Amino acid sequence: MLRIKLWKVLGIVAVCSIVHAYEKEMTVYIEAGRNECFYQPVQNGETIDIEYQVIDGGHGDLDISFSLIDPIGLVIVSDYKKPENIHRHEASKEGDYRFCFDNTFSSFNRKTVFFELIIEQQGESAFDKNWDETATAKTPEELYDIQVREIMEYVGRVHMQISRAHQILNMLRSNEARDRNLAEANYSKVNVWSLFQICAMICVGLVQVFMVRSIFDTNTRMSTFWKKLGM
Repeated sequence: MLRIKLWKVLGIVAVCSIVHAYEKEMTVYIEAGRNECFYQPVQNGETIDIEYQVIDGGHGDLDISFSLIDPIGLVIVSDYKKPENIHRHEASKEGDYRFCFDNTFSSFNRKTVFFELIIEQQGESAFDKNWDETATAKTPEELYDIQVREIMEYVGRVHMQISRAHQILNMLRSNEARDRNLAEANYSKVNVWSLFQICAMICVGLVQVFMVRSIFDTNTRMSTFWKKLGM
């Protein structure tokens, strides 16, 4: 019985490690005129999922250029001036993959980029093969092991769905951050423009009052100026 419980624990750990090997999310600042790259070691056969979104463009557009480069320097995917995108790639080479965000086309505006990286390990483990050998067993103990395997597979599927839901929630959070930054930028523009209009209206009013008074006041230089103009 102790052996069965031990295999159950090891099986759950094995399923979780197969379904979800690595996950990382970051918010980075890409300065104007800079190209920032990040490195991640990937094994042969693993799947790379990367999703990025520009949540703040300073005073410019919400866009960034992106490229995914394999260990030997070949460009796998390349985006030019996009606000967001999702890429999925199955690695055929082992090594350090580069994820580069390029803001060299911008001269003044710093970009804030949120991205999430998921490395999934595919394939069947040795533990699964051991279960396949006992799939046709008829003893109560071995039937119990098969039922445990079904539970572990179900747990693995649930774990995968939770990971996907977590990824969607992260992107919704980045959307909210982008919308908030955009709303705050518009709020600042409206305030600045409103202040400019108020100052212009005050200046125009003062000029009009000064000009009207100068017309009826005969002891000022402006009155003499208006007389010369024939007013």
